[in-house]
Amino acid sequence: MLRALTILILCQFAGEVAARAAGLPLPGPVVGLVLLLVILIVRRGPDPALRETSNGLLRNLSLLFVPAGVGIVTQLDALERDWKAILCAIVVSTALGLAVTGWLMQRLSKGSAS
Repeated sequence: MLRALTILILCQFAGEVAARAAGLPLPGPVVGLVLLLVILIVRRGPDPALRETSNGLLRNLSLLFVPAGVGIVTQLDALERDWKAILCAIVVSTALGLAVTGWLMQRLSKGSAS
């Protein structure tokens, strides 16, 4: 488990360093996830320890939303002031995300339809 956690944290750290060094407009953890994906593709999937550790983290993922909820509560004045813009951003980004996901799913499933 310690080795698996080390791999996950090192990928996040490497992503953070790469994003800052290259001046990428992406968060470091996203770059780290891409790095982890590349490693998993090269290794043809995770080893059992990494799979078990990742599943354990995913089972407790809801705990990671507590800081985000606290952050929202501390910014209630900004939410009250800019609620129209925030609501518009949420609706537009959700619709755009659904549209892109649907389009991509259709494109990717064309070749697999038998």
